[in-house]
Amino acid sequence: MDSKKIPQLVAHRGYMEKYPENSWMGLKAAMDVGACWIEFDIQMCRDGKFILLHDASLKRTAKIEKTVFEIDLADLKTISVHEPDRFDHKYYPLPVTTLETVLWKISHYPQISMMAEIKEESLKYWGIPKVMDALLGKLAPHADNCVLISFSYEALEYARAHSDMKIGWVLDKFDHEHKKRALQLQPEFLVCNHQKLPDNELPWHGPWQWMLYDIASPEEALLWGRLGIDLIETKNIGVMLKDDTLLQHACYHGV
Repeated sequence: MDSKKIPQLVAHRGYMEKYPENSWMGLKAAMDVGACWIEFDIQMCRDGKFILLHDASLKRTAKIEKTVFEIDLADLKTISVHEPDRFDHKYYPLPVTTLETVLWKISHYPQISMMAEIKEESLKYWGIPKVMDALLGKLAPHADNCVLISFSYEALEYARAHSDMKIGWVLDKFDHEHKKRALQLQPEFLVCNHQKLPDNELPWHGPWQWMLYDIASPEEALLWGRLGIDLIETKNIGVMLKDDTLLQHACYHGV
């Protein structure tokens, strides 16, 4: 197979099939098995600090009936986000991972690229200017190997107007209106759940690369690669990289 048609894999919230999502443990495990790209989610807590968390609520990952907006980082560090429903107490205690920690540790992995997703819940709760001004300041030193992604078109417009960050728009629909808006925004990446692409329609051509997510089969990943997809996001990167073809685009970090 032409190596240009082999997609690279992106570790979705880290190696989340085997480790708690959005944890440094899971991100490092993904890199240890050969990830070149990692993806993680970002929320802003009460004191304006950023942590890695998918949901605004701590109910699913910590069994606590509070939102991240109610708690300062100091108190969040006393909460274990070990995902008890999936892993029981295997990874207990597991403090939340801060964005600052990840950015500092990733600096020791020069081959790694990051997809950093700012969540809509934080943008809606705190407002786009407050969140984006603080976040862009944190990400700016890492602009060479970091892509800011979001479902929020407005947040990405703000990033485009106020920074040199590469951006990726996560599509909630694959239709003509979203294509028109993508052409206006000109993101470096378009991101979409593969199930939203119609069977009879190929990904739109444009000045962007494509990433599809929720793919767990090497065969499906390679098929999308032949159709022009550059990046495949998966929760089970260790298993995916057992495929000899996908393994050709793995990265080994030597750290």
